[in-house]
Amino acid sequence: MKKRIMIVGPSHSGKSILANVLNDSARPLKKTQDVIYGKNTIDTPGSYIENAYMYKYLIATAQSASQILMLVDQSRLIEVYPPGFAKSFTCPVTGVITKIDLAPENVNLAIKQLKRIGVFEPYFWISLQDNTGVEALKNYLLGKQETFARN
Repeated sequence: MKKRIMIVGPSHSGKSILANVLNDSARPLKKTQDVIYGKNTIDTPGSYIENAYMYKYLIATAQSASQILMLVDQSRLIEVYPPGFAKSFTCPVTGVITKIDLAPENVNLAIKQLKRIGVFEPYFWISLQDNTGVEALKNYLLGKQETFARN
């Protein structure tokens, strides 16, 4: 069974766009109501992290993931993740700060939020408007996938 990268984050943080990029896909973008399994990703609805009673579904879905990307939207720093939430998962968790072209003054707050939820560096700063940082993230994830496949 192929392991996929699970993408978690609040609504409108760029999960589906990032999933399209990681899947080399052009799937139409619409509000994700269900978990969507792509070629390389698991795109989760924002409601799964925005409602505490849905956490169990994220944790269960993560069982089929090789790693997790936790997204923080730099332009809208809403606190949706509970403290230490990254420790709920058995696979590696990587922090991704999206929309870096918007609200650059929030960069330190975004880092603080990732640390509070238990995500450790390296962090990846990306803009899906012009794909800034996307190649570095893809290379990092590819290296992680190869390491995972060897173990």
